[in-house]
Amino acid sequence: MDAVKECLRNFPKEARELYLNDAVPYLDGPLSPLQFYRDWIGPNKPCIIRNAFSDWPALSKWNPTYLREKVGSKVISVAVTPNGYADAVNGNRFVMPEERQMTFSSLLDITEGKVKSSGVFYVQKQCSNLTEELPELTGDVQTHIPWMSEALVHKDHYENLYCVISGQKEFILIPPTDRPFIPYELYQPATYRQKKDGEFEIVDEEDSTKVPWIPLDPLNPDYEQYPSYRLAKPVHCTVKAGEMLYLPSLWFHHVRQSHGCIAVNFWYDMEYDIKYNYFQLVESLTNAVG
Repeated sequence: MDAVKECLRNFPKEARELYLNDAVPYLDGPLSPLQFYRDWIGPNKPCIIRNAFSDWPALSKWNPTYLREKVGSKVISVAVTPNGYADAVNGNRFVMPEERQMTFSSLLDITEGKVKSSGVFYVQKQCSNLTEELPELTGDVQTHIPWMSEALVHKDHYENLYCVISGQKEFILIPPTDRPFIPYELYQPATYRQKKDGEFEIVDEEDSTKVPWIPLDPLNPDYEQYPSYRLAKPVHCTVKAGEMLYLPSLWFHHVRQSHGCIAVNFWYDMEYDIKYNYFQLVESLTNAVG
């Protein structure tokens, strides 16, 4: 077991020496599908791409006035939490946001401060909520990224292009090779629910299996409880309006955003190749040695 632990400790170090970057590199524009695949998808490395969607009308149009006129009356799904942490650990629970139906104008009233409301409101659905709930806005963006669609042709959505329209997103990224240093624990799944007095309660999901999740806060990690995390090498980056982040499959990530930030995600297919096979091996060995 000691020999396995030593191998797992050296494995991420070798990855950093061989191909991982100390910071997230910038590209001045999109590459050809083949070149992007060779340089970034194949090596499983993140990058920030400038001028990748500079022709989108959304960059200039998507302000509160335009959105009220275009989709103000539409009813959308909104995630509501007491603190802005959706799908996160709270004590001994993995807590998901309260899903609430409201008009887009009502959401704008809250985000602009015209209506006071306790809690943090966030449109975050990952299953095509733009095309399904707000199809009126799809003419302001691309429905897919052509060069990425051509570069990827397999099953299950894990490769991510993150396009910031306004505001900015702050990412903490950790490569999958650092998996031996990332703790996991099992949590009872639950959901936030706002009571009539405005306070939030946590309601357990009935008849549900426990959820494996990372217990530490990357903004303030508890190294005494999780000493191995000292060996992880997080990479910090900020994605600003007009920039696109390529977030590769299997990378751990933590996201914060500026107030009123708007972004559009594109999910693409991950290849279940030897890269995924190796990650599963590392994860199994990490769990085995504890």
